[in-house]
Amino acid sequence: MSFAGTHTALVTPFRGGDFDPDAFRSLIEDQIAGGVTGIVPVGTTGESPTLDHDEHSEVIRTAIEVAAGRCLVVAGTGSNATSEAIALTRDAERLGADAALLVAPYYNKPSQEGLYRHFRAISESVKIPLVLYSIPGRCGIEIGVETVVRLARDCPNIRTIKEAGGSVERVSQLRAALDADFEILSGDDSLTVPFLSVGAVGVISVASNLFPEEVSRMVRLWLEGEIAGAQALHRRYYPIFKDLFIEPNPVPTKFALAQRGKMSAEVRLPLCEMSEANCARVCKTLEALK
Repeated sequence: MSFAGTHTALVTPFRGGDFDPDAFRSLIEDQIAGGVTGIVPVGTTGESPTLDHDEHSEVIRTAIEVAAGRCLVVAGTGSNATSEAIALTRDAERLGADAALLVAPYYNKPSQEGLYRHFRAISESVKIPLVLYSIPGRCGIEIGVETVVRLARDCPNIRTIKEAGGSVERVSQLRAALDADFEILSGDDSLTVPFLSVGAVGVISVASNLFPEEVSRMVRLWLEGEIAGAQALHRRYYPIFKDLFIEPNPVPTKFALAQRGKMSAEVRLPLCEMSEANCARVCKTLEALK
């Protein structure tokens, strides 16, 4: 299975404190109509830390039902407790997810040996493909290049990493150290084209919640060798790529979707609504893109 292309890190819509399945279904249909390769429910953008286990399963189940084989479903199942990550990943496999996304354990700050054992234990518990997720800005640690190499060597179902460390050099290091069939995905919309230029093959995107067709086209053009076209789309959408992170993700994205009437802007504490100044900034950027 290849993950080359665009995968949307879906927001989880809420209304009155509860999961809003109707808005979620509509969002997924928009993604499929926009030509995305896959969708990623209950990742960071899906506010997974605030969902209980029943909600976590419900969101994944809904995503699989709506996708109905029309795109890949990569379920977020990471945790800072290995036993919980195993349970969540097994549940995603049981529900029918195509793959699982595993964020590095946060808060614990394990050693690289601990990281290796954590991911290997999850790998040995399921058969579906696993996508590593290195995001040191949130987790306090990165999955070291040598650790990724060890996991790729020892775990047949680990052949992909979402790289969200903000470093083109890091992608170059990974590409040089790993076999050609190990895939690297950008975890930052603003760095997707730079990452593609040094060996990444796609993105797990936040911006594609709003612009699935445009982000998909940007990645597709690059992969097809239409470099100038991809660069032009990067330049056009770069302002919104940045503005969607002026406050903690997914607060700006949900605000923007609410402005389009797609869902409530509601997030769960400890996240909260954006400042008035930042709301105005996002609206101005969106208006310019019309």
